[in-house]
Amino acid sequence: MNDENTVIDAQVAKVNTPAGDDIILDFRNVTKTFPGVVALRDVSLQIKRGEIHGICGENGAGKSTLMKILSGVYPWGTYEGQVFIEGQELRLESSSIRQAIEAGIAIVYQELTLVPGITVGENIFLGKEPLERGVINWDKLYADTQRLLEEYKLDIHPQALVKNLGVGKMQMTEIAKALSENARILILDEPTSALAEAEIEKLMEILRTLKEHGVTCIYISHKLNEFFAITDTITVLRDGRVITTQPTRNLTVEKLVSYMVGREMTERFPESHRQPGEVVLEVEDLHAVDPEEPSREVLKGVSFNLRKGEVLGIAGLMGSGRTELAMTLFGEYGKITRGTVKLEGRPISPKSSRDAMMHGLSLVPEDRKRHGLVLIQSILRNISLPNLDRFATWYKIDDNAELKASRTFAQSLAIKAPHLNVQCNTLSGGNQQKVVISKWLMSNPKVLIMDDPTRGIDVGAKYEIYKLINDLTAQGIAIIMISSDLEEVLGMSNRVMVMHAGRSAGTLDITEATQERVMALATGIA
Repeated sequence: MNDENTVIDAQVAKVNTPAGDDIILDFRNVTKTFPGVVALRDVSLQIKRGEIHGICGENGAGKSTLMKILSGVYPWGTYEGQVFIEGQELRLESSSIRQAIEAGIAIVYQELTLVPGITVGENIFLGKEPLERGVINWDKLYADTQRLLEEYKLDIHPQALVKNLGVGKMQMTEIAKALSENARILILDEPTSALAEAEIEKLMEILRTLKEHGVTCIYISHKLNEFFAITDTITVLRDGRVITTQPTRNLTVEKLVSYMVGREMTERFPESHRQPGEVVLEVEDLHAVDPEEPSREVLKGVSFNLRKGEVLGIAGLMGSGRTELAMTLFGEYGKITRGTVKLEGRPISPKSSRDAMMHGLSLVPEDRKRHGLVLIQSILRNISLPNLDRFATWYKIDDNAELKASRTFAQSLAIKAPHLNVQCNTLSGGNQQKVVISKWLMSNPKVLIMDDPTRGIDVGAKYEIYKLINDLTAQGIAIIMISSDLEEVLGMSNRVMVMHAGRSAGTLDITEATQERVMALATGIA
């Protein structure tokens, strides 16, 4: 690829390209391989200047790999093919993330990268503070921050501490940080995974403002409805290949799903024939406080019951207390100050996750990477970790028994991996979630709490998780399913308990539950 007539600067190599003036990005025959895996296969794709271009596909489709090439994580020479930006070939060298930023490419990751203990302005200009005689000019830093925020209509105070902001404003700060580098291309990777509905709408407004300013946005999400709300064009990747690129107006959700999974999906939620039995769990007027800030009450009166073989969906806006309820029942968060919890008629008060497990409660946490898995450990070790006492004999682990039991659960949940010694950080989101579920099923729970079980999981893997939930209820396991996806709650539950401001606002049978009724309870209108 090096010839005498090609001139290379820090970011781009000037070459002749027939791309039209409206094309800002042009991927040509890009192929990226890892040992034993082809992540991208001959990907060719053009993105227009100033458009919002959606890229979707199942986990493992190649979305992240393509963006890592564009943002410099995988430098030039580690992949085949070419990438052009405004007619110039992008040749980012080793350790080239800074070069990508200088070329006008910025990425906002799902996991925010802000420093919580400093201000918004300090975060935005971290590492590039305006200096005057070797000293930071704070007046200029905050004036530049204010100007940037006003230009893109971002409603944040420049001197606010990041740790005091809500998730939505943290996301705005992350976007402002990227725009401070004069980004022409902004990549947003799952930007709404932790946002409430109002915050998502605000993000959509920001993206429309960016479009007006000529910024090209590449939008990646598992929430298909968001593509139809904001994007101009959608590209679908499957198994590392481009399946289609079409104007959003030409597509429907059904078409998009069929392109993603390679088959028609006539239903989002598998049919179930649940027949809930007797009451297993009873929660009455539960109050709890934040153990690190006892003056802050996080649960202010929650009451519900749960039956054997039932799915009780828990809905509510962000901040309503859903996750706090799950973590308190599991003995890992709130200090109970009032109320009762009964399991099979006996009062319990778990003080730790080990205590909860002994009673028959298990929790699939909201953030599987932080709280559900040891990512650098194998599938085998992750599945057996909470259950090692089952395999302990005289201060030694029975390796054969551990392997046999773990393999049984891995096979029953159809975890896709060549063997159980594969590290969990190499698995797709759906398979990581199956590992988390496997380890808690090994503990033989009576009640399984699932907090946003399909967060960050593609549509095909979601369907597998839904079928698994139906299988578990058929075995008599009672499930509490917390979800930010209202369609998911309505599609999978027997009953829906709605939370508002730390309280249970009401419980609806699925025959009477509608999105309108649930939202009325969740917002405190009803």
